[in-house]
Amino acid sequence: MPESPYRVSDVMTHTVVAVGSEAPFKDVVELLDQWKVSALPVLAGEGRVVGVVSEADLLPKEELRDTDDGNLAERAKASALTAGELMSAPAVTVHADATVAEAARIMARRHVKRLPVVDGVGLLQGVVSRSDLLKVFLRSDEEITAEIRSDVLPLLPVGDTLTVSVTDGVVTLFGSLPERGLVPVIARAVRAVEGVVDVVIDLTHR
Repeated sequence: MPESPYRVSDVMTHTVVAVGSEAPFKDVVELLDQWKVSALPVLAGEGRVVGVVSEADLLPKEELRDTDDGNLAERAKASALTAGELMSAPAVTVHADATVAEAARIMARRHVKRLPVVDGVGLLQGVVSRSDLLKVFLRSDEEITAEIRSDVLPLLPVGDTLTVSVTDGVVTLFGSLPERGLVPVIARAVRAVEGVVDVVIDLTHR
């Protein structure tokens, strides 16, 4: 497993199903069902991502089937026949070298469940989903312990005064510190390690 911070390229799905902008409505529905995904990137040209079509984009056709309700955008979705007419554009995307934390923040801010992963010119490289981002919590306690000991504590002004214990991703730090003000600094540094669920501080200060 790579060292922190994990990148999108470490967890993303490389095999991706996508559609062209002229794909018919029914083909989009069939692909979503076949691949058990909630959204598909829409591509143009040599594979440039121009939008994303999701289940939410498809629902107005059923939702507004027997009513004249809905705003202008919803009515447009209800009458759409192709992926290009249905898609949300421009697509919310992420680069493969972005950190997992950055991808999680984009998903939260934009209220999306999946992000197309693109290169510098917008060509599709993969897809990262919420479940992909949670893979960092599959790291073993031993891996987390080793990283904290080798990569975190040596960078902090604590010498060899701290003992690290990790159980189910929860890190407990035992020992003594030269000053109490170091506690939040140490906690923040340890919490940044991928796979850490929580940090418990059991320290004294000299």
